[in-house]
Amino acid sequence: MRFPPVLISDIYFNFLLSLRKHCTMTDSDLKLKLFRQIDTLDKSKLEEVYGVLINYLNGQNDISEWGKLSDNQKSGILDAIGELEAGKGIPNNIVLDKFRKKYSHV
Repeated sequence: MRFPPVLISDIYFNFLLSLRKHCTMTDSDLKLKLFRQIDTLDKSKLEEVYGVLINYLNGQNDISEWGKLSDNQKSGILDAIGELEAGKGIPNNIVLDKFRKKYSHV
C-alpha cells in the first residue's frame, strides 16, 4: 500500500527531533524506545505514524523518480491528486466491478 506524500505534523516532527537527541544510544536501545512510544499510540495515531514512516522509507526512491518525469507527467499526477482530494475519484470496488462485468467472458 502506498500513501500519498504527507506533511509531518508538529507532534511527529518533535518526536523525530527527540530521537535525534538520543544518537548516543545503541541501535537496540533506540529500537526499544521507538517500540515503546509506538506501542502506546491509539489506532488512528498508529496508522498516521505508519504512513509517515512508509513515506519516509519510500521517499528517497520517489524523489529521484519524480525528477525523471516530464513536466506533462508531473502535471497529470498533480491534477489527479487534486481531483481525488476534491472527491471526484471513483472507488476501487466500482471500477473493478465494471471491468469484471466487461471482461467476464475472457
